[in-house]
Amino acid sequence: MLYIDPLACVDCGACVSACPVGAIAPDNRLESKQLPFAEINASFYPERPADVKLPPTSKLAPVIPAAEVHARRRPLTVAIVGSGPAAMYAADELLTQHGVRVNVFEKLPTPYGLVRTGVAPDHQNTKKVTELFDRVSRHRHFRFYLNVEVGKHLSHAELLAHHHAVLYAVGAPDDRRLDIDGMGLPGTGTATELVAWINGHPDFQYLPVDLSHERVLIIGNGNVALDVARVLTADPDDLARTDISDRALAAFRKSAVREVVIAARRGPADSAFTLPELIGLAGASDVVLDAGDHSLVARDLATAPDTLTRNKLEILNKLGDASIPGSRPRIRLAYRLTPARVLGEQRATGVEFSITGADEVHRIDAGLVLTSIGYRGKLIRDLPFDESASVVPNDGGRVVDPVSGRPVTGTYVAGWIKRGPTGFIGTNKSCSFQTVQGLVADYNAGALTDPVAKPDGLDQLVHARQPDVVDSAGWAAIDAAEIARGIDDGRPRNKFTDIADMLAAAAATAPPAPKRRLLARLLG
Repeated sequence: MLYIDPLACVDCGACVSACPVGAIAPDNRLESKQLPFAEINASFYPERPADVKLPPTSKLAPVIPAAEVHARRRPLTVAIVGSGPAAMYAADELLTQHGVRVNVFEKLPTPYGLVRTGVAPDHQNTKKVTELFDRVSRHRHFRFYLNVEVGKHLSHAELLAHHHAVLYAVGAPDDRRLDIDGMGLPGTGTATELVAWINGHPDFQYLPVDLSHERVLIIGNGNVALDVARVLTADPDDLARTDISDRALAAFRKSAVREVVIAARRGPADSAFTLPELIGLAGASDVVLDAGDHSLVARDLATAPDTLTRNKLEILNKLGDASIPGSRPRIRLAYRLTPARVLGEQRATGVEFSITGADEVHRIDAGLVLTSIGYRGKLIRDLPFDESASVVPNDGGRVVDPVSGRPVTGTYVAGWIKRGPTGFIGTNKSCSFQTVQGLVADYNAGALTDPVAKPDGLDQLVHARQPDVVDSAGWAAIDAAEIARGIDDGRPRNKFTDIADMLAAAAATAPPAPKRRLLARLLG
């Protein structure tokens, strides 16, 4: 969340018009369902006398020192691997510097990472951050190389031969796996995979998702678990107005799911989901607790250690009773359940739990079992990797050799591969800013090696290795085609879920490769 000090704010309205996703609103214009967020915002700041009005303060980050291009044979050129929020925020910061050039490499034909394939489809306002990314990608010194996989089509050394620096913003693409008997049976999977399927990620378009049973069980109670539960219990007619994939929408229209159980190992006070996410869920869905968990909430509420936890527990305490039948699919939060094994022989039929802290066994039947227990970074070829933390070892974004402790020249990280899977989309802005500050400082200090390849050699190399590369014009063609496909159904877009269809759309209006290279040389 963005927090605005209610006392220091001078109500000038500048932030309202500046926000790229329209997420800021005056407190006197909030809808009734938004009012709890005003209280959350106010509680973020220390209590002060009501008559105290503070002067406005600026929390803008300091300006990055301008890259000293005049002292170099060639301007600073940076390759960014990945195209999600961390990558695009880094590109934005770099392109504020005079003469800097940025090339973004993405293994899919479409950019923007988890904003496109990881944000729940009913959170369209969150996805509007891509409008900012689109503006960044239209900069004359920005270039997309989509459908190009670093480590397959190009190596790290080859990128360094054409750039002063390579910045990896590849996220944490792997799920943490639950190591119990039965995981891997048909009918088991991860919440992350399901979100990718819902969003039409080409690698997950044929994920086998069986919604013929009345109950789905999710192990883990972070924000992703709540997102999945909300979508699984949503009205398909509401989802039909989003960018959900056609295949997922068809499955939801036939779904027999009446209850999604979100099971957590610890008690209510230790819930992993955030307060805003809980408020949003409780306002949009039918959320219940059974009698035993209501008692746990009451117990924890009496000893809540801080205001944030107390606020969570107060909302949980007001949730409905699971023993009362509802008229629509519901979400049940369950606590102190440690998974022991997945039940079933040919496919999953439920999970056997032990009651955390007690010598008891509890069984929950379900036709689909999903885990949502976190993410892991993935080893990047030719870079060091910290297996225990599942990140690339770094100092403020500078990749560090774990043996010598020295920075790896010209190599940087941002986002989850840098700090681990924490924070929200906006967290990546400050994270990327820190990395870019270090990168530009290294360039200005002469610590980066000038590229040895010719300026026009990169384009030729990429097209030789990957003839199906998609550039900015190709992405614009895909984007326009998806939006056009969604217009008739009143949807923001109807996504292509097959790479061949994406490439066909990209080629429909894009000039031939030789002409693209000529245009690139003419435009500098």
